[in-house]
Amino acid sequence: MKFGSIIFLVTLGLASSEVIKVPIKKVDNHDFVNGLLTNEKKSSHSHGLGLGQHGDVIIKDYQNAQYYGDITVGTPGQKFTVIFDTGSSNLWVPTKSCSIFNCALHSKFDSSKSSTYIKNGTEFRIQYGSGPVAGYFSQESVTIGGVKVKSQDFAEINDASGLGIGYKLGKFDGILGMGFDTISVGGVKSPFHNMMVQGLLDEPVFAFYLGDNADGELTFGGIDKTKFTGELNWVPLKSATYWEVKLDGIQLAGHDVTQVDSAIVDSGTSLLVGPKHEVDKIAQTVGATRLPTGQYMIDCNTKLPALDFVIGGQKYTLEGQDYLINSNGVCLFALMGMDIPAPAGPLWILGDVFMRKYYTIFNYAEQKVGIAPIA
Repeated sequence: MKFGSIIFLVTLGLASSEVIKVPIKKVDNHDFVNGLLTNEKKSSHSHGLGLGQHGDVIIKDYQNAQYYGDITVGTPGQKFTVIFDTGSSNLWVPTKSCSIFNCALHSKFDSSKSSTYIKNGTEFRIQYGSGPVAGYFSQESVTIGGVKVKSQDFAEINDASGLGIGYKLGKFDGILGMGFDTISVGGVKSPFHNMMVQGLLDEPVFAFYLGDNADGELTFGGIDKTKFTGELNWVPLKSATYWEVKLDGIQLAGHDVTQVDSAIVDSGTSLLVGPKHEVDKIAQTVGATRLPTGQYMIDCNTKLPALDFVIGGQKYTLEGQDYLINSNGVCLFALMGMDIPAPAGPLWILGDVFMRKYYTIFNYAEQKVGIAPIA
């Protein structure tokens, strides 16, 4: 049975208490797993989060992203599909001059059609694991959920070759980063930062609810108490860079499986990601088989034990079915090994697999993350 696409929603809370909803789509399991298995990326490519040789921010390969929604750039607005990503801080979309070879059939920004465009031209470059993505900075009005963010610095991309065929065939045009400005390429302010400064939000927070085979939402400026149960566990950040928290431990069937004490909560990463040797050990324990691309496959009938993440003294449990992705009887083990170098690493990345199970609130001003089981 093929899993159908699931619609997710972004809700934006305004000072008037009006709620604006923007559709966010989830790639269906078949397309997601097939995309991973046919990925042109080789296992020898480097990956990670941190600083590159020339100060570029190195972030993960977005070929694996699952959730995306629409924004507009310019006046009148030109529509783009973007990934709302807590693991980076820049906004970028393809520019009109980006070739079909680099940007395929993605929507492209045409500055000549906008009355609010301000030229910059400073070089923009991010070094990905599989290669660079490059272009130049510009400034525009950006509309998210019907709310216009003025004077937003963003990048127009004319070389997206670093994302490979996964981007050429992917369903997203660009990235809207929701991390801190400290990791922003060029030191530009993130869209969320500007939303706060321009008084568009009640509170300096946003929260993700990624429903499992159900609608979900991303809430700006507040939280939705109907989307979680029990008490929120607030965890202070280790640093205002990525949304990084102290990881007290990880247990598989009650046994400790990590020596790493840091984790980032990352909406732009689909899987759970950890150091290669630790993920390999977990995979061997449960009988998963590693592929040359770095992913693991597993028998769909395997009874996986509970996997517990201990954060802020609280245990967050993923049952076996939570970290197995089934596509037409082919099952992906939802952990992947990645060695992230110092100073950012080593660390674990808690991606959508974790966030589907737990409502997650990001408090920008107080630099903390709130976590609670989804309702």
